[in-house]
Amino acid sequence: MTLHSGMPASGELDLPALDAVAMSYAQRSGDDARRTAREELVRSAMPFAGRLARRYRGRGEPMDDLEQVARLGLLKAVDRFDPQRGAFTGFAAATIIGELRRHFRDRTWGVHVPRRMQELSIEVNRASTELTAKLRRSPTVPELAERLRVDEEDVLAALETAAAYTPLSLNMPARAESEAELGDLIGGSDVGLEAVDDRLTVASLLCRLPERERRILALRFYGNKTQTEIATELGISQMHVSRLLSRALAWLREAMLSDAPRQWQAGAGPVDHHEISVRRHDKGGTVRLDIAGEVDRDTAEPLRTALLEAVELAAGRPEPRDVAVSLSGVPIIDAAGVSALLAGYEAARAAGVRLRISGMQVYVRRTLRVAGLAPIMTAPHAA
Repeated sequence: MTLHSGMPASGELDLPALDAVAMSYAQRSGDDARRTAREELVRSAMPFAGRLARRYRGRGEPMDDLEQVARLGLLKAVDRFDPQRGAFTGFAAATIIGELRRHFRDRTWGVHVPRRMQELSIEVNRASTELTAKLRRSPTVPELAERLRVDEEDVLAALETAAAYTPLSLNMPARAESEAELGDLIGGSDVGLEAVDDRLTVASLLCRLPERERRILALRFYGNKTQTEIATELGISQMHVSRLLSRALAWLREAMLSDAPRQWQAGAGPVDHHEISVRRHDKGGTVRLDIAGEVDRDTAEPLRTALLEAVELAAGRPEPRDVAVSLSGVPIIDAAGVSALLAGYEAARAAGVRLRISGMQVYVRRTLRVAGLAPIMTAPHAA
């Protein structure tokens, strides 16, 4: 609600006359008489309050707002006036100026900063004006610090704080003759940072999965292949891929929420692998093994047994003592399967038997090469 003076500026009383009106108000008794005297004092002091408000014009605040704040301060001074503490005009001036300064401190700063820094910023600005007039140049930070008897760091902080008084609009042009706004140059929050921990956790957990499950997850989520395409590549059914994928994802979800993830349990739940088949037959004096199916920790033992038996059989024969292993029916092999092949390789070397592996698919060939079985691998065209 806007307060109006109710009298022209030309009717302004001088300070002694205003103090006399205030004294008359303070001496009145009775509610009606005191109310009438209060209204008379407020009307008489309104020009006085307006004059104090005009001292703060030119600081970015509308004059109407400053006059409103000054009049509110006047009302507080009238209600708190005690003639035993001194003249009314001195008390009213201190109260009104305090309200004006509080308004600038609490209402005009674009960004909230501590009160101490607000006051120091004003002192730095005043000292800078005085030193500029005295030195005929802009003062340095050490000169301002010496004048105000504060640390240089505080002066620098106050200069930065001054920029918060009227912050730049994000809608202002970023540069001349450009449609880009200042807000367009400010980066937003990087949502990818929130997923860093999860990505690192998943990466470590993937290493604890068997090779088969890791490959299926990689084909599905990194290769963007369908379950049918994965089944075709691995040589298994689409339902089998679905079971393996569901089981791996369930284990990952549980492990992500646990401080101590449980070990991957092979064979838990529904049957999630095909039994391998090992066919042995002799051809031209060579013991041949045809392996079909996925070779992992659940199915590697039959392969190891078949290899050792084939090596033992070939060792008891006259030359040539050869064992030929065909892996054309093996779509995937993990560390346990490689270990079974290495056991057969070492047994063949000890018995003087020539062991050869053929028919590897691309993924299996790469795995065996890394495992150091290249010496007993035949060329792809010989598979």
